[in-house]
Amino acid sequence: MQIEDLRIYVAVINAGSFTAAAEQLLLSKQYVSRRMAALEASLGARLLVRNTRKLSVTDAGQTFAQHALKILDNIQEAEQSVSEHRRELHGTFRLSMPMSFGMSHLSPLLATFLARHPAVQLHTELADRYVDVIGEGFDMAIRIGTLADSTLMARRLGELKRVICASPAYLQRAGIPQVAEDLQHHACLRFGREGQYGWELNVEGKTKVFAVCGPMQSNNGEVLRDAAVAGLGLVLLPEFIVGEALKRGDLVTVLDACHPSSLTLSAVYPQHRQQSETIRVLIDFLLAELGR
Repeated sequence: MQIEDLRIYVAVINAGSFTAAAEQLLLSKQYVSRRMAALEASLGARLLVRNTRKLSVTDAGQTFAQHALKILDNIQEAEQSVSEHRRELHGTFRLSMPMSFGMSHLSPLLATFLARHPAVQLHTELADRYVDVIGEGFDMAIRIGTLADSTLMARRLGELKRVICASPAYLQRAGIPQVAEDLQHHACLRFGREGQYGWELNVEGKTKVFAVCGPMQSNNGEVLRDAAVAGLGLVLLPEFIVGEALKRGDLVTVLDACHPSSLTLSAVYPQHRQQSETIRVLIDFLLAELGR
């Protein structure tokens, strides 16, 4: 068994096929197939089940993958421990982050971070889906909102303020809501799962959930912002998404006294990566930059 085989095996599982893994690793599909066959032969166990339509992982393969990830992480830690003596971060780092916030706020910061640490190879995935940090081989993920109970470690990076807003044209047509109860008479553009349960607002010091309905629900804030600018209804979104539209006057806030609850911005990472110098330095960097 070779360390390269472990890296290829993890890449195959994450990519879902020999072809995709080969493209990511800049290897031939035939070489990847030979190395996986050699790995299974050395272990005396079937790890992967391949057919013409898909690739699946056996129970033994799942167990082996967990150990392989730990081994690769330990190797990376060892490499980083050497690089620390050179005062230089080193190695590949996989980061997941939300689409909107990642593009608007994190993208320029990560460019600065890489300029300071050129030996780091950063692989980023921008997606609004809830990624499986351990199962998909991420070193860290940036998440917005309440964290689900899990075995992941978490560091709070800040709070994201939210506002209720609409276009002047919509408010002229439908009227300006004066109290939270007026929301039931308005078209409300709903973000993600919150659209199923209602909008959580702070009214006179008490948190209440108000049922809302309207013509659109989406898991992407920009889509809802553009719909609000087009006059389709009220929207409850973080300021980082609607800030420019508010400055231009394309949107105006309403029900300011209701104080929608802020969203927590967090960094999460596996427990076995607690000693990662790259995680520590990156989190400290994000805390300093976002705090400005």
